[in-house]
Amino acid sequence: MSPTARALLALELLQGSPGITADRLADKLGVSERAARRYVGILREAGVPIESERGPYGGYRVGRGLRPSLLMLTSTEALALVMAVLDGHHEAGDPTDPVGSALGKLIKALPEPVAAQAQAVRRTTAPAPDRAAARPAPDTTATLVRACADHHAVRLDYRSEAGSEWTTDVDPWAVVVRHGRWYLLCRSRHSDTRRAYRVDRVRAVTVLDEPFTPPVGLDPVAELEDHLAVGWEYEVEVLINAPLARIAPCVPRILGRLTEPDPTTTLLTGSTSNPTWYAEQLAAVPAPFKVLHCPELRTAVTTLGQRLLAAAEPD
Repeated sequence: MSPTARALLALELLQGSPGITADRLADKLGVSERAARRYVGILREAGVPIESERGPYGGYRVGRGLRPSLLMLTSTEALALVMAVLDGHHEAGDPTDPVGSALGKLIKALPEPVAAQAQAVRRTTAPAPDRAAARPAPDTTATLVRACADHHAVRLDYRSEAGSEWTTDVDPWAVVVRHGRWYLLCRSRHSDTRRAYRVDRVRAVTVLDEPFTPPVGLDPVAELEDHLAVGWEYEVEVLINAPLARIAPCVPRILGRLTEPDPTTTLLTGSTSNPTWYAEQLAAVPAPFKVLHCPELRTAVTTLGQRLLAAAEPD
């Protein structure tokens, strides 16, 4: 192998085996330990941030700040990445879009055989737009994610769907992506209550110097779905004739909370602003149920049932 090829192999080994010792690196490269150290020095001279630690458990590892080695991508990995980007971001084929521009740079950096396949998929794929998705501004999202990681409070300038605008200070717990929509799960510093804000409706964000401590054992997805299940216009109670353990996997958390009055039934308690949608969700539950509370939901269930019965009648 040429010195350049061996140096690149050394980099690959360092990336794949953090903490690798000089003698192991030398064995993998087929050179002496002194030569292995020399290749580490060459990589450092080239600007690769290689860290070393002495002692019986020491070794070499690549530090932060190294650009990802795109040449290490296999054809399958490159195609899977392009497909994932196209599936999740339908402007990825537009070179003027930030994601489309980044994807183009990635493809240009790949070896020609791999890049040709990836470019063919990108050029010929025509993904249908997800009209329910609402993608926020990347800089706003990045600021919120960084504040979550650093545990710093933020000030939000927010605009609701109805057009109301206000400013609020919150402790940002997590950014959660759910069904194509981005939410900031947080605690209101004014009212000391849990909140969930749509990130695409955040008009401006300012990071404050005030730190906070997030809840212990926080499950952001579960917290968000519990939050989205309460506080709506119509309070709902539904009794499901099935044990909690059997029915829990079939009931989306956004419908509400499940409790077990007895070993044979499950009580669903929640709220909704759309009884028709709620009735459609209940229709998918694989067990008999009865609406205990909410006349609007009872009407919606009756209407849906009549429509289904009419669909099954012969001509």
